[in-house]
Amino acid sequence: MSSLTGRVAVVTGASRGIGKGIALALAGQGATVYITGRTVTAGDHPLPGTIGDTAAECARRGGAGIAVRVDHRRDDEVAGLFARVAEEQGRLDILVNNAFALPEDLTDPRPFWEKPLSNWEMVDVGVRSNFVAARYAAPLMVAAGSGLVVAVSGYTGVAYTYGVVFGTAKSAVDRMARDMAVELKPFGVASVSLWQGLTLTERAERNLAAVPGLSGHAATTPAHGCSPEYPGRVIAALAVAPDLLARTGGTFITAELGRDYRITDIDGRAIPSLRDTRGAPIWSPVP
Repeated sequence: MSSLTGRVAVVTGASRGIGKGIALALAGQGATVYITGRTVTAGDHPLPGTIGDTAAECARRGGAGIAVRVDHRRDDEVAGLFARVAEEQGRLDILVNNAFALPEDLTDPRPFWEKPLSNWEMVDVGVRSNFVAARYAAPLMVAAGSGLVVAVSGYTGVAYTYGVVFGTAKSAVDRMARDMAVELKPFGVASVSLWQGLTLTERAERNLAAVPGLSGHAATTPAHGCSPEYPGRVIAALAVAPDLLARTGGTFITAELGRDYRITDIDGRAIPSLRDTRGAPIWSPVP
């Protein structure tokens, strides 16, 4: 029996990229995974991948994938998602808040005053969306007396990366995860934020090939990168770890949790921590 057999997860923003990788890794451990995103039909997005594709691959991995179209700017659609999970499953064990509105000019080196105000959408879908999803997930977890809420973040919580709004958003989700933990811990529910380094998603691969010099930056060095499934492997281990509640409220470098739980990437590599060059998390677990 796989470690997550019988467990139910929601992974937001999982048509492609990190969200898809996490969903596949959780399904590979037997979980039933609800996959949210806006891409239903191939070709509707410049990059490949749909929520249906991810759901089908989850089934091939040995778990179950349930695709649900959700626009995480719409609170009513998010509420409907968790109402469906409650009705169909009667439980929720893992929420991974991964959805993030990445603008096409993210890697453009122009300063913030020369970029459009629409870049603030990274706060709308990336910070506020995390709060709304957790707001609707928490009652299911609190009722069960267990659960795990994960925010996908990065070294940009302390190291300048890509721009002002991106750094603001990721710093905010680290603090949000911490404060959620303060309120959730008495009910046996954990909340953590995970720092990803370069993740070799479809978008990252495209940008590394298209943007001159990008591969030489500290945040985008391919040798330090991991597959999109690596954070999912770490989350799967964390969700069943005996020390889960002792970690709640902390911001953790995914690679360091991987080392602690003896998790490697899909190619067998141990992913390096960039603590020494990119910085250390601010938030430790709550007492």
